[in-house]
Amino acid sequence: MTTTIAPAATAKLTRLTVLVFALTAGSSAACNYYLQPLLQQVADDLGISTVAASLLVSAAQIGYLSGLALLVPLGDFLNRRRMVPALLATSVAALLVSAVAPTFPILLIAVFATGITASAAQVVVPWASALADPERRGEIVGTVMSGLLLGILLSRVLSGAIAQLGGWRAVLLVAAGIQLVMAVSVYLLAPNTAPTAPKERYSQVLASIPALIRNHAVLRHRMMFGFIGMACFSAVWTGLAFLLAGAHSSPYHYPEFVIGLFGFAGVAGALGAPVVGRLADRGYLRMVTTLMWVVLLASWGLLAWGGHQVVVLIVALVVFDFGIQGIHLSNQSAIYVLAPEARSRLTTAYMVTYFLGGVTGSVSAGVAYQAGGWNPVCEMGLAATVLGAALWAVFSRHAGARSGHRREPGGPLHS
Repeated sequence: MTTTIAPAATAKLTRLTVLVFALTAGSSAACNYYLQPLLQQVADDLGISTVAASLLVSAAQIGYLSGLALLVPLGDFLNRRRMVPALLATSVAALLVSAVAPTFPILLIAVFATGITASAAQVVVPWASALADPERRGEIVGTVMSGLLLGILLSRVLSGAIAQLGGWRAVLLVAAGIQLVMAVSVYLLAPNTAPTAPKERYSQVLASIPALIRNHAVLRHRMMFGFIGMACFSAVWTGLAFLLAGAHSSPYHYPEFVIGLFGFAGVAGALGAPVVGRLADRGYLRMVTTLMWVVLLASWGLLAWGGHQVVVLIVALVVFDFGIQGIHLSNQSAIYVLAPEARSRLTTAYMVTYFLGGVTGSVSAGVAYQAGGWNPVCEMGLAATVLGAALWAVFSRHAGARSGHRREPGGPLHS
């Protein structure tokens, strides 16, 4: 019996397919974050310092970077219906090793491997973009991104609840089970589509990424904004784990389950992603990007205040995550129109820079929190946001001056 492989342009994107993609993106991205609210517990269990524990977040992100740079480009010339389940199955193995790791070095290596396989999330996003009708592409990508972002945020809730009952190792065992279910689901339910660049060699695909960066100013700018946004995101959620656990004279001393519940505060940002996508589809991407930078700037004062007031902290996290995820989705909406045949490679260029920001943010937050607590983390994030907003203002004004009011990909209304 011959398996039919349809071109991406003709394969039907059903609601079930979108749901599978969203869940796969969420479960894969979550693997990088299950341990984040449990850093203090891991540090106590393995006898390591706060700074060493924060390296687990960095190891996952560096692994993710490696997967983005070396594996995600394969999505343009391999069968994604086979590639994604293979990555998910490998993720299961890495999570199982992490769960039984007897020492910190072994755990660090296994977490790095898990980060590599978590790049399956970024194979799914351009896959969904390729299958979507042009007039709904922003909305579909926004929906899949909502799944990815919910996975990141709800991973903290799930890990806190499980860790309260069975410790941090039990969290990783449950995560392995989820990834196994998603591997089977993608293979059985996702469309079997043909690659977009089947005749290119792997070396040619990798070599084409720097050319895409050179040829598209919009891509370069959005990579820069992604770096800043993810650095802020990672800094806040890394520092938050220590703040809520009571480190460095913090007024909070919550158990793991309660720390995990703070992940719900960021769900509003993830749920707002399709709205940003729909506005992008209607030509308001420039306006949305500006608004998201304003929201992010406003969130830092609330976050600093929230270091002493839990209600304010919850509100601050809602506002902060909405701004961060809005910027992220506006970046992706802008780059995916640049070269439709190379969406996986565009994803690699953008997301490698994005998670370099994440590594920078998590390491900086660990050092800043150990040196002075929550306030230095907020001050560092505010400075980065001011820089990002200023750069966006310059870029947006120059793009408008070059293109007038034409509605072009990457122009003033779509930049």
